Amino acid sequence: MSREIARRVLEIEARAVADLATRLDGSLDRAVELLLGCSGRIIVTGMGKSGIVCQKIAATFSSVGIPAYFMHPADAIHGDLGMIVRGDVLLAVSNSGETEETIRLLEIVRRLGASIVAMSGDPQSTLARHADVHLDVGVNREACPLDLVPTASTTAALAMGDALAVACYERKGLSPQEFALYHPGGRLGRKVLEVRQIQHEGENLPSVASTASLAEAVREMSAKKLGMTCVVDDAGRLAGILTDGDLRRRLLTFERPMEGGVASAMTERPVTIGPGALASEALRVMEERKITAIPVVDGERRLVGVVHIHDLWRTELF
Repeated sequence: MSREIARRVLEIEARAVADLATRLDGSLDRAVELLLGCSGRIIVTGMGKSGIVCQKIAATFSSVGIPAYFMHPADAIHGDLGMIVRGDVLLAVSNSGETEETIRLLEIVRRLGASIVAMSGDPQSTLARHADVHLDVGVNREACPLDLVPTASTTAALAMGDALAVACYERKGLSPQEFALYHPGGRLGRKVLEVRQIQHEGENLPSVASTASLAEAVREMSAKKLGMTCVVDDAGRLAGILTDGDLRRRLLTFERPMEGGVASAMTERPVTIGPGALASEALRVMEERKITAIPVVDGERRLVGVVHIHDLWRTELF
């Protein structure tokens, strides 16, 4: 019984969101242009359940580098309107479009020099008629049996808020590196770490000259404890790598495995990655190639570091 109720709720809310996509028109484009052209901040406002949705919308805009704040309509008319200045955009959400506290803000916001983007379920509502741009987020019915509890309507408003934020984000062209600035902590922050931030470099970078002996290479591998060493030419360019696997195969193949230089045993032209690549990309390459370490090289193939799979475990990318 409970599963049937839950299934009905999910189906109603899924249809409500899907219906929004069929009603998108030039209003969405104008709303995005207005939000992207904002010289101030985006102030998101709504009462009750709409207010909770607004807090999430504001947080989403902020997370993609677009300054946004939540302003409670009731608090606004008792002093908080001071946070709105000329050049701001008010993003007002009300399912009915007639919420008293939200409607009372409109005239004042206009006098303050801010623009208004409205999201409501009634294109003829007071909120819709007095906004610069109105987005229709109306639903056929709520998911509760009495068609009263805000469920499908709040889901639709939240989805439209996400659509606006992502459209602005993609139009703005935020790079992964810029995204990282707004998410320095937590799992999101780790996903946008660059290779240069976790690579072994300097004295911790296993490296030998291409003229080195195998004994010298083994000593370097043992000292740096990464199970491999890079091999570089006189100009510091990567010539190859020598791994534990290379040594094991050599021991099984040659009667005198330690004879000859490192160049005779190394893997030439190994897989590499650039220092500006994301750590998640390094992980993807390691998984695809079934390797545990990648040399990091610059544009001229000079060796600048090594990333080991253990470094990625420490960043909890798995």
